Amino acid sequence: MSNPVFNNSAVFGEPKNRRGGAATQAGPAYGTPPPQGQGPAYGTPPQGAQWGAYGAQAADAATLNQMYDAPSATTADTKRLTYDDVIMKTGGLLALLVVVGAATWVVAPGIWPIGAVVGLVLGLVNAFKRNPSPLLITLYTVAQGVFLGGISAFYESFYDGVVPSAVVATVATFAAALFLFKSGKVRVTPKFTRWLLIAMVGYLAFSLVNVGLILFGVLDGWGLRGGTLGIVISLVAVGLAAASLIVDFDSIKRGVEGGVPAKFAWSAAFGLLVTLVWLYLEFLRLFAILQSSD
Repeated sequence: MSNPVFNNSAVFGEPKNRRGGAATQAGPAYGTPPPQGQGPAYGTPPQGAQWGAYGAQAADAATLNQMYDAPSATTADTKRLTYDDVIMKTGGLLALLVVVGAATWVVAPGIWPIGAVVGLVLGLVNAFKRNPSPLLITLYTVAQGVFLGGISAFYESFYDGVVPSAVVATVATFAAALFLFKSGKVRVTPKFTRWLLIAMVGYLAFSLVNVGLILFGVLDGWGLRGGTLGIVISLVAVGLAAASLIVDFDSIKRGVEGGVPAKFAWSAAFGLLVTLVWLYLEFLRLFAILQSSD
């Protein structure tokens, strides 16, 4: 075997490469009778045995019928990823996010910056982990709940009604993106993914510049996102988040069809949660800008 992985494997490797050293000594050629005095005459069955008594025993007919009639193994039996796994994990994380967010809104909305920083750190850690960590993903959800609860209370105190509007718009956009993906009207192609990546990098760069201009006092209020331009940019950001949802759906579909391990349902749920948080924040900002422009 030329493949070094198989070559060095204790299972697939050649005998000389297996753990334990050199290959085992070759035996006599097939059909060669043993040397005289070292065993029974060639062709003679062992003492007290009959030909046909060796080898695998015939399986019981009832056992064979039972095996034949048994249902095929499902993805749950083989511990492979299923859509139900993703739905359950995502639903559980969203429920936790809402509960923590509501509690933060009522008890201590002012701690949202802490949630923002912790959520950012945990988000980066989870994004770069090769294997998902349910604990870290759950902690990320709690931190995001603290952040969203506090920032939502802040927005609602200045712009009445923006939070319910943002929640409804987020749910509606999620449903629309899922419908478009399931119907096949929007296909995730390499060109689509490349366009989305370039657009998201450009939007991130714009957002960082805008925040910098506001922090250093060059601009005030919404900065470059005020007025008509701000509304247009927010609509573009909402479109990017919706397109990102479609890419997320396609990734989950490929994972299920590819038979990845069930533990990656946590990764799928984490990815969806990140996109939904982004989408909600963009709607929150959009409705606030619309109110401030009146």
